Amino acid sequence: MKFLPILFWALLSLDALGQSKSAPKEYHVSVNGADTNEGSKAKPFKTIMAAANGAMPGDVITVHAGVYREQITPPRGGNSDQERIVYQAAPGEKVEIKGSEIVKGWKKLDNDTWQVKIPNSFFGKFNPFSELIHGDWFYPIPKGRKYLRGAVYLNGDWLMEAAKLEEVMGAVDGKNPLWGCETDSAITTIWAQFKNADPNKESVEINVRPTVFYPDKPFINYITLRGFTMEHAATNWAPPTAEQMGLVGTHWSNGWIIEKNVIQYSKCVGIALGKYGDEYDNKETESAKGYVGTINRALAFGWNKGTIGGHIVRNNTIAYCEQTGIVGSMGCAFSIVEGNTIHDIHIRRLFSGAEMAGIKFHGAVDVQIKNNHVYRTNMGVWLDWMAQGVQVKNNLMHENLLDIFLEVDHGPMLVSNNILLSKTSLLMNSSGAAFVHNIFGGKIDVIAYDARLTPYHLPHSTFVAALHDNPGGDIQFVNNLFVSGGDASQYSIALLPVVFEGNVYTKGSIRATGAEGKKRFGEMNKDAKEQMKNYKEQAATERNAIITDDFDASANLVNEGKDIYLEIALDKNWLSQKHKLVTTDNLTKAIVPDLRFENVDGSKLVLDSDYIGIKRNINNPSPGPFEIKVSGKQKIKIW
Repeated sequence: MKFLPILFWALLSLDALGQSKSAPKEYHVSVNGADTNEGSKAKPFKTIMAAANGAMPGDVITVHAGVYREQITPPRGGNSDQERIVYQAAPGEKVEIKGSEIVKGWKKLDNDTWQVKIPNSFFGKFNPFSELIHGDWFYPIPKGRKYLRGAVYLNGDWLMEAAKLEEVMGAVDGKNPLWGCETDSAITTIWAQFKNADPNKESVEINVRPTVFYPDKPFINYITLRGFTMEHAATNWAPPTAEQMGLVGTHWSNGWIIEKNVIQYSKCVGIALGKYGDEYDNKETESAKGYVGTINRALAFGWNKGTIGGHIVRNNTIAYCEQTGIVGSMGCAFSIVEGNTIHDIHIRRLFSGAEMAGIKFHGAVDVQIKNNHVYRTNMGVWLDWMAQGVQVKNNLMHENLLDIFLEVDHGPMLVSNNILLSKTSLLMNSSGAAFVHNIFGGKIDVIAYDARLTPYHLPHSTFVAALHDNPGGDIQFVNNLFVSGGDASQYSIALLPVVFEGNVYTKGSIRATGAEGKKRFGEMNKDAKEQMKNYKEQAATERNAIITDDFDASANLVNEGKDIYLEIALDKNWLSQKHKLVTTDNLTKAIVPDLRFENVDGSKLVLDSDYIGIKRNINNPSPGPFEIKVSGKQKIKIW
């Protein structure tokens, strides 16, 4: 067994050598090309897969304007960050890659219901209208209902899947036209409601492919995917314990750049940075113990900084996914998620489960989630297990059921310079977090204790140091601004220390002082009561608070074209009370792992810039995400 790691790395090295070549090429793809061509600009390929089959490390695949209905399964990746394989839309040209096909031949029945019969040969080896969504932590509503991976689209937007076929035969219910289907050994029959539309004249498409861009094997590294519109994938549910396939997915690899794309209309997941598949997928793994086993197998299968993760996902628009915008179990580690707009995730509530969010990561070790705009999701960011060293900073979140959920993590975790304006800002079932220079416009829900034993790691590593239960507390709130709706009262008492320092409380906000209420608990087991004896409840500590109950900050968002402004009242008098510049040196260590707060590269943390990049006054930084220059109502461009 001790020779297996050596063999593993040797095979990777041989594979990289086999992919090396001397002169990079640029391949061109056009809807007017032919796959028998050479792939030059004058004689382009017709399909992206034809270029992918020929591309070697260092090559660029440039795709020209048009609609491409194909699944790209890259057979290889690059050798390094300097020797990538780049897939790009031609500059200034709109390139759409779809997992759907157009369907004609609809026949009108009663009301606004139409029917089409499709031979199963149309779908090839994968028919999403006979494949059920399934997996660990997938909860159908109601229990026992079957959900298919297929979808029907009218002029680009999807119809709702009916619970029963007879529902499709009725009149269209408001804004939610329905579809349903039956499949036998030869024919798939689809019924769909098209109100005031002839589907033979309009654009009607159906899912036929499980993904749009996804390798069929792990360790396809250093790929760049840039500038495409990619949509209509029949993705399956993506739990942390099984292979996670998105409309776009990295499939347990290293060093991808996914940038400037529109990724939308995936039945479950938009982008997957997650786990590979093995024989344990969805088999007795739906538990804390089951996921610990998944982690141990992942470590044996190369989960470390040099092999897995380190992706950059930036400046994309990700929308209309019914599970998650971006998901990643462990394969997300060491990545940067930056500058993305993520919206309308799990918004139609087609089904339920425990894995829905704009961003849902397990094992977000040293991940940076920054400068994103996340709205109209069930949860904005959900970091579940092993978010050690994560930084969530300079994000705008609103119109979510809740903005940030930290679940059974031990820290250190930094949440700074965020604008959190949903009715619930935080759901906390973790310790070891520092919240610094944020705006809180919603309540903070707290889970007092969770008995699950979850891992913490050696610093900046995936190597598991130990497992630990999850007492509430060990939280630091420093230099935040609480506006109307901001409610920290549930942190009045916790099992580990909770410290508030230098925060400002304006009209309509609630401090963490003396609140009594029924405590919430996470997962409890037979050992929970005994484990809880290791802790003693203690009241939160508040230092240097500014309490301005008569000052209405009135934080509101204003849309002007593509720009978003925050209208808010600020008070320069808040600076008469000195605030500390937050650094590694004056944040206390995360208790469970005994680790300090620092940058992902191990360097000292210094929070000396505000939300929009203005340098802070290092002698007296302003509370909240903005350096305050003047008093009164202000209009600040934030997106």
